[in-house]
Amino acid sequence: MPATRPPTAGRAGAFACQSPRSARVIGTCLLLFAAVAAAQSDPFRTGLDAFHKGNYALAERAFRDALQQDPRAATFLALTQAATGRCEDAQPELTKAADRPEGEVRKLAGLALVQCRIAQDRLDDAEAVIARLRTQYPADPDVLYLAARLHMKAWNNDIHQLYEKAPASFRVNQISGEILETQGHFAEAAGEYRKAIAKSPATLNLHYRLGRALLMSSHDPANLDAARQEFEAELVLNPGDAIAHYQVAQVLLAQQKPQEAGARLARALELKPDFPEALVGLAKLRLDQQKTDEAIGLLEKAVKLQPRSEAAHYSLMMAYRNAGKMADARREKTELDKLQKVPEGEFTEFLKKLGEKPPEK
Repeated sequence: MPATRPPTAGRAGAFACQSPRSARVIGTCLLLFAAVAAAQSDPFRTGLDAFHKGNYALAERAFRDALQQDPRAATFLALTQAATGRCEDAQPELTKAADRPEGEVRKLAGLALVQCRIAQDRLDDAEAVIARLRTQYPADPDVLYLAARLHMKAWNNDIHQLYEKAPASFRVNQISGEILETQGHFAEAAGEYRKAIAKSPATLNLHYRLGRALLMSSHDPANLDAARQEFEAELVLNPGDAIAHYQVAQVLLAQQKPQEAGARLARALELKPDFPEALVGLAKLRLDQQKTDEAIGLLEKAVKLQPRSEAAHYSLMMAYRNAGKMADARREKTELDKLQKVPEGEFTEFLKKLGEKPPEK
């Protein structure tokens, strides 16, 4: 099966000793707790130091010794158990700690609990915990990393079920094509989409995906014609598909047919007025036609809709310059300079490979 394997859940020990990111998070927090605990609890401090160094046997003994002296020891004992793959022993205390109203230990316990449930293939239970963590720590990189890993695991499981239980369905060909696209194998992806269309010719989005794979594989004249035919076929099934109209316009522009392309971009905007890419595309044509005021109106709307679009800011800067509005042009140049293409640019490119749009901000 051509699916790209996500990181394997493995044993629960991955939470601390096999996942560098998770180990660093716990280690940093444990150093903090060690400083606080230095004058309070020798066994507890010994346990924190040992955990940080990966000496889990010593950490466990020390936390057990500290149970009567320091209530925090129970939670760190559970974290140690989770780190060594004993999730059944750890989960009762981790569940309690993850439900506490606040504190860094709550986050550590929640992360460990999610890791344990992923290892046990209890993905629905893991999802409930990660949803709560995302509410509590919406910008925490470790929470977001683990959420992504959980969803990749669930995706992989569902794909496996699809290939196992419905191997002859058109959906298998469709998902195979989508996976091949993410790997850059566009000609092979096109072959899978053709198989899917042969099995289910009236299903929406298959012709669109085929057309897009053809465009990604080559812009030679024959491929451009073939891609346009697929987008037109998609529009026969779904005349209100603004994105298919936009793709037809892109083909027409590549074929040096700006008037026809403009009509398609205008149609896309009739169907979907808040379509930033179509606004920018039509504005560029209007600039070529010396219709600067109309282009500025389109681009100002595009920038409002997609404030991090480099293409929109650049085109608006040029439109202002052409109109003699140099102060506005300089302002757009400043905005353009502020945009950071990495990492957001890389993520946007990844989404483009999937045929998806970036999430709304």
